[in-house]
Amino acid sequence: MKDDCKTSEEIWRQLGDQIRSFFAARIRDHQTVEDLLQEVFVRIHSRLESVEDHQRIRPWIFQIARNLLTDHYRARSREASPLAEEIECDREIEPRLEDTVIGWLPQMLDQVPDKYRVALKLYELEGLSQQQIADRLDLSLSGAKSRIQRGRRKLKEVLYDCCSFEHDRRGNLIGFSRNRASRRDFRDDFEAP
Repeated sequence: MKDDCKTSEEIWRQLGDQIRSFFAARIRDHQTVEDLLQEVFVRIHSRLESVEDHQRIRPWIFQIARNLLTDHYRARSREASPLAEEIECDREIEPRLEDTVIGWLPQMLDQVPDKYRVALKLYELEGLSQQQIADRLDLSLSGAKSRIQRGRRKLKEVLYDCCSFEHDRRGNLIGFSRNRASRRDFRDDFEAP
């Protein structure tokens, strides 16, 4: 990208597809991707004049995108419990199973030991780089990478301790059931339909 990019229209032409790809790699719903993309450019357009160093405009833009993605996931997790009750009341609504499981993640992440949970939240939810996490947690880069990888394994253990998952041949979630012999104590909102 040219460093002298000064208008939101130029940014749209140069980075629009990259930002769309950033969202599409993390969200399956095409309309949500487009909505988030539009919101990025609304924010760029309204705040572009405040950017002093146009050589840092690309990182600034992707920080906006990461923040919107984080806000999107937070909103979905807050909506998960009331949505589950609404779905029980109206069987015509067919929820995506992935959305249901994603709604559990904030509480399940709380079951991961602190040192792994912090690194995992910074990386997955806040979008910090592994080097930024290493700096923030006073770790080496390999130490930060290790904590993130171990955090993912610990979260996977929590998920599989809670529930059994059924996938189709393409890896899509097609069913799940709560493990009655779970060693962990989860709230009732983890009940499978």
